[in-house]
Amino acid sequence: MQGFLNLNKPAGWTSHDCVAKVRRLLHLKRVGHGGTLDPAATGVLPIALGKATRLLQYMQQDKAYQATIRLGVKTTTDDLEGEVVATHSGDGLTLEKVLPSLEQFEGKIQQVPPIYSAIQVKGKRLYDLARAGESAEVPERTVEIYQIEVLDWRPGEFPEIDVAIACGSGTYIRAIARDLGVALNTGGVLASLTRTQSSGFDLADSLTLEELEAHLQQETFQPVPPEAALDHLAALTLLAQDARLWCLGQRLPWNDTPTDTSANALRVHHENGDFLGIGQVIYSETGLLLAPQMVFASADGV
Repeated sequence: MQGFLNLNKPAGWTSHDCVAKVRRLLHLKRVGHGGTLDPAATGVLPIALGKATRLLQYMQQDKAYQATIRLGVKTTTDDLEGEVVATHSGDGLTLEKVLPSLEQFEGKIQQVPPIYSAIQVKGKRLYDLARAGESAEVPERTVEIYQIEVLDWRPGEFPEIDVAIACGSGTYIRAIARDLGVALNTGGVLASLTRTQSSGFDLADSLTLEELEAHLQQETFQPVPPEAALDHLAALTLLAQDARLWCLGQRLPWNDTPTDTSANALRVHHENGDFLGIGQVIYSETGLLLAPQMVFASADGV
């Protein structure tokens, strides 16, 4: 079995827990995930099965979330899982007052990840350092927020705002909640989070662990084909004789111009439509060559 599973991660499970569960259910050794989700979060967690684990690096990096941000509260973890360290009434806040501060997070911004995160500093995870009571300077990074859409606003002592966020890789929604609270001088935390899109997968098409188990019992489970998760990459097609040579690791003279010769990764297909792997068109003294980057298909099966 090889391909992808679009898993709807349950609350309270780590991404590693989900991988371990899928490994046991499918009796597979090679299982991996694309894009860690916090234990409290739910939603799309792409799971790679078998040889498809080698394709995770080539998948889309953009993600989308639905989040609830609670204002007037500050915690150690920037969400409701942590210890409350300060509160400040947000009774006077209105959506009109919040919007200008929220809009400043759109575009390319500098973001400091939460101290409870999987970022490594000097070889150690930040959350391990935080739990041990050790301080560390959290490195700032550039992230990109494509769009923030307000879905709902609930005023009160601790007002809440529901937002849909489309963003690039490496963005921490908890950090947006925290920094919005800082901008409003009230404090802010992430109250709930659901990932609605990741690596080309959509929440509407996801399976819960219970649904996966039911499909397995009924023998109806089919993984998402590897190439279906890579349709954002330009594609090349090889004739049968060239396909076998390419799958043996050989670089082939390439006279056709692909969609983008500067692309780092291109989908390579057999003329019969079978997915062969990932290649790259490179320049050499003799001209363009199609070089294998990751061969997915066996040469014996081509």
